[in-house]
Amino acid sequence: MSNKTLTNENQSTNWKTSTKLIRGGLNRSNFAETSEGICMSSGFVYETAEQAQRAFKGEEDRFIYSRFSNPTIGIFEDRMALLEGAQNCRATATGMAAVYGALAATLKAGDRLVASRALFGSCDYVCRELLPRHGVETVMVDGTDISEWEVALSKPTSAVFLETPSNPQLDIIDLPTVSAIAHESGARVIVDNIIATPIFQKPLTLGADVVVYSSTKHIDGQGRAMGGCIITNDSDWADGQLNQFLRHTGPAMSPFNAWVHLKGMETMKLRVEQHAKSAQLIAEFLENELNVTRVLFPGLDSHPQRALAKKQMTGPGTVVSFDIAGGISEAFKFLNKLDMIDISNNLGDSKSLITHPATTTHQRLSPESRLNVGITDSMVRLSVGLEDAADIMGDLGLALKKI
Repeated sequence: MSNKTLTNENQSTNWKTSTKLIRGGLNRSNFAETSEGICMSSGFVYETAEQAQRAFKGEEDRFIYSRFSNPTIGIFEDRMALLEGAQNCRATATGMAAVYGALAATLKAGDRLVASRALFGSCDYVCRELLPRHGVETVMVDGTDISEWEVALSKPTSAVFLETPSNPQLDIIDLPTVSAIAHESGARVIVDNIIATPIFQKPLTLGADVVVYSSTKHIDGQGRAMGGCIITNDSDWADGQLNQFLRHTGPAMSPFNAWVHLKGMETMKLRVEQHAKSAQLIAEFLENELNVTRVLFPGLDSHPQRALAKKQMTGPGTVVSFDIAGGISEAFKFLNKLDMIDISNNLGDSKSLITHPATTTHQRLSPESRLNVGITDSMVRLSVGLEDAADIMGDLGLALKKI
């Protein structure tokens, strides 16, 4: 069963993005509150035993248990679906719960998954190690090489999973082309859109079937609460396989976290656009630094898929990855010399955060596997915050001079 949000007040698919982010899914209680209420209740009561029976049989549309659905979570789901232009959204406890939920509700023993090789470390684990334990065949490809997709998808396939831009390499994958090839093989295309954000890219309009998010990142935007969501126009799948998986395995979002993320959504467009504006300035600054040997950012002309990024995305994103001259020792020295920017593996926060992927988010990969996807020992990933860009550049510049 989908979320049980009641009829949404004044909701319109014709609203502009900023309006959707503030008023989408709004469902006031009989107290007529201005801000969305928090329904902190694990369960709901029934007038009669017969009503409970009808609810569990799906004959009566109502809230049953917050592991299944909840009024506050329902508003968040409706708002995210409206933002993506989709029919269905299911909230989860974390972004990884969304990734695994979308894959697990699609795949079974004997099925075939084709995934881009450039994935977040935990996503790589799910695709390479976890799913094969359950009898799923996983094939990894260079996501930027269409010929590899064509070869891998020449056989019947159940699912395709990819990130674009990827984390942390910021590779851009041709979504319309890959989606078309995937659909010919019978695959459901699942896209992790966390780096692009829903402000700068709409995978469902580019051929994808499912988009997943960690709402912990830009949607919250202030490092407060965990969450994720799965969004699709495939109502049969959402109401069937996906609902059954989520309902019976329990990766439910907290109503409080849903409320926090609803508040985050109200300012998300303003925040993400400012993040990106600063990220562009910082990427250009880093290209001219002597102790930086490579800068990866979709907004730079030097990015290998710059033309594709401009075609698929309306903005360059908020993350800049770059290589420090030297190796791991120099990268660590640089990180340790930073004064304002925090060393943290999160991203999409109001505070600028930086991490060393090879020893944090991607430490489980072998050195060969990391190099194969472009993650060097000298690479660092910067999530550009909302501090003044001049202060961020000042901190970076001083630390680079102290290596």
